[in-house]
Amino acid sequence: MARRVTAAETAPTTYAHEVRAAGLTLRAGRRIAVHELDLELGTGVHGLLGPNGAGKSTLLSAMATVLRPRRGELELLGVPAGSPALREVRRRVGYLPQEFGYYRRFTVREFVTYLAWLKEMPTAEVPGAVQRAIERVGLADRADDRMRTLSGGMVRRAGIAQAIVNDPRVVLLDEPTAGLDPTLRMRFRDLLRELGSDTCVVVSTHLVEDVAAACDSVLLLDEGRLVFRGAPDELAAAGTDSDDGDTASERGYSALLARRGSAA
Repeated sequence: MARRVTAAETAPTTYAHEVRAAGLTLRAGRRIAVHELDLELGTGVHGLLGPNGAGKSTLLSAMATVLRPRRGELELLGVPAGSPALREVRRRVGYLPQEFGYYRRFTVREFVTYLAWLKEMPTAEVPGAVQRAIERVGLADRADDRMRTLSGGMVRRAGIAQAIVNDPRVVLLDEPTAGLDPTLRMRFRDLLRELGSDTCVVVSTHLVEDVAAACDSVLLLDEGRLVFRGAPDELAAAGTDSDDGDTASERGYSALLARRGSAA
């Protein structure tokens, strides 16, 4: 009898980019949220900017394999969306959605351990990986506190811990700094730069300065279309003193959206 080939064995071990999209169209409810997107993302930190309703969260959901493409192509780690090898890919992706659920009676350690189990991590590796993840987000002193006792910012940090516990090749973070104070945002930027040294990190945020400070590239979505891609200094150079914003990056962001609005 022929041996059955598992999904893990069909997953490619090499790929040109961690994330690749070609003509990708995504729907959110009845609305087309992302229109014919072409994109290639490799190692580094990629900041995803755009106004409310631009399609950022929908795009991250698709990259996390939560949402299937309406049309076009989407590959993660060289594996097309819909492939039987996608289960193996999910073990190598970390995802923090904008809103996530958790058992309030779980401690931080139990919460991160539970997510490690869902990601099918080897049992022997879990305790050490959980401890490292909790330490990296600055929650070591609250590791055995129940989730229900944490502030909103601490819950967010626990969410980041579960996203990185499996040492993923792709990390997807949707509004990760929501509820974090300025000091913790600075520490988070350091963590992003650390992760981006050997991982593809995609961060969706409304905070332009977080992108300018921590990201290697900037992606600007507006009404589901990619209207700018470049380095943070190129974003800053797109604006002038007459544009809205307190910093050069914010003025560049405002200028690019204004130009798209006037051209529409």
